[in-house]
Amino acid sequence: MTVLQALLMRAFGRPQGILGRLGGAIMARTNENFGAWVSSLLDVGPTDAILEVGFGPGVVIQRLSALAAEGHIAGIDVSREMLKQARARSATAIRRGRVDLRQGSVENLPFTDASFDKALAVNSMQVWPDTAAGLREIWRILKPGGNIALGFSVHSGQSREGLTDKVEATGFKNVRMVTAQNGFCVVAGKPDRP
Repeated sequence: MTVLQALLMRAFGRPQGILGRLGGAIMARTNENFGAWVSSLLDVGPTDAILEVGFGPGVVIQRLSALAAEGHIAGIDVSREMLKQARARSATAIRRGRVDLRQGSVENLPFTDASFDKALAVNSMQVWPDTAAGLREIWRILKPGGNIALGFSVHSGQSREGLTDKVEATGFKNVRMVTAQNGFCVVAGKPDRP
């Protein structure tokens, strides 16, 4: 890893320290509209239980908690700095028990089987240490009939090549890629029956 790659990872991939705080502020501004587009592809209902993997500074969490006003929103992120920023942004919803944000990894989600209607990740899958393990964990926590959206902005560095195959290999169905001017998103569903 070059010095530049290490700095970018510290600011955006796994934010920490001063660079992480700065990266969080930048991500809050640059990912807000893109995150809104990705979440719109999930057709969020008022009572949905939704998980965001790699929630960053929490702008999408905040949007999801407004869309699912009677539901439950949870998130997992490896960065202590992002956890701090996201918790500050959603402090009221956390106090009310509607939002649950935790530090951790997608490869070992601290949630029970079949506990979420929907899951999403915005500009985070490209830094997961083990993509296949992360997708299997999301599969595990989704209810039958649940949906997933994996969004990548043009600045994410994520290749489209083989992405839908990875999602299908996990068992998801109706896998499709949706494109926008500023990125793309893979949307898929967990079958109602095995």
